[in-house]
Amino acid sequence: MRSSSPLFLHNFRIHLPKNLGTHEQNVQWLAAAHAQAEATLRKDEPDFDQSAFRRQIERYIRRFGPSPEAVGGRRSDIDEFLDEEFENKKLFPLHQKPEGAGLGLRMDVFAEMADNAVKSLYTTDEAAPNEILHVTCTGYASPSAPQKLVEQRQWNEQTHITHVYHMGCYASLPAIRIAAGYLASSNSPDVRADLVHTEICTLHLNPTRHDAEQLVVQSLFADGYVRYSLTRSPLVELARGELVESVETAGFILLGFLERLIPDSLPDIGWIPGDFGMRMTLSRHVPDKIAAVLESFLIALAAECGLAREDLNNAVYAVHPGGPRILDKVSEWLHLEPSQLQASRKVLLERGNMSSATLPHIWAGILEDTTVPSNTLIVSLAFGPGLTIYGSLMRRV
Repeated sequence: MRSSSPLFLHNFRIHLPKNLGTHEQNVQWLAAAHAQAEATLRKDEPDFDQSAFRRQIERYIRRFGPSPEAVGGRRSDIDEFLDEEFENKKLFPLHQKPEGAGLGLRMDVFAEMADNAVKSLYTTDEAAPNEILHVTCTGYASPSAPQKLVEQRQWNEQTHITHVYHMGCYASLPAIRIAAGYLASSNSPDVRADLVHTEICTLHLNPTRHDAEQLVVQSLFADGYVRYSLTRSPLVELARGELVESVETAGFILLGFLERLIPDSLPDIGWIPGDFGMRMTLSRHVPDKIAAVLESFLIALAAECGLAREDLNNAVYAVHPGGPRILDKVSEWLHLEPSQLQASRKVLLERGNMSSATLPHIWAGILEDTTVPSNTLIVSLAFGPGLTIYGSLMRRV
């Protein structure tokens, strides 16, 4: 990205899903759901021991899923979340439907929750943005939540809407890149592009799938909502490594982006619509394949922004926490101090993996952290289907 007028990422607003489950509550609820689903599948087997099966699944979740030190809690907007009474439920009537409700009903629920979340992210006296980019991979409905918002607020003549869908966990970065293109094509100095994420990962539980990969996915992913804005920066000049003029509003100056598709990695991450929600594949080889290209990727990312690889050594790293092992490995590979990954670990601990909404939550945390000084370089890294590695460089101001 090259621009005589630097672009400014700011105005972060977070809407937290209403239900928070501790690590222990999550383990117990998932074990109960798996045991009930299996009992329904095997209802004609009088010798099936549902309690013993639950204890076995609980052991597997503790073995394969994240520890309470890594993911202390997950949030969900689903009212049935943590409720072990599965009779007469809408999404998870596991006494009758062991897989849970079909994808159509799940998308109806997604639409309702996304509508409520997007409304909450905009105040009643909000000025209309020029652009809204709606980012998600966990649900689809047309008209979308932002389209309904524009109609309700009567922004029809001021606001354009673009849907940035199904890229998975790294989607915030290409979405910002698209927004930057909109700003570059506008003659107005005051153009504003809002990015809105609605990720409801907990909609996609299928408790008949008991394999280790699915137990990781089911105990790691959570719901998350966020919006933020991209505008032209009030900075008049950006010198190498130094901001020439300060701003009153906290945010990030964008320096550039880089994307790479890792060779021979197509099967390692998948996110495919199924009859009973999205079906995810997540290979144990993902960290090693990222490790093989990460150093060369950072060299190229720094060069893309007119910097040297050494300039990244003391940066703060906003790394998408695909899981705690990803953060541990990135820290090990890059010899990072704990403070350099603190924001990423904090979001994973308190809210889980919220797919594309996670990096924006991390950026918001960095802005709230008074120990991160102005002009600090921020290296953002995210990974998703492909296997894709996407990165950006910013400076906190």
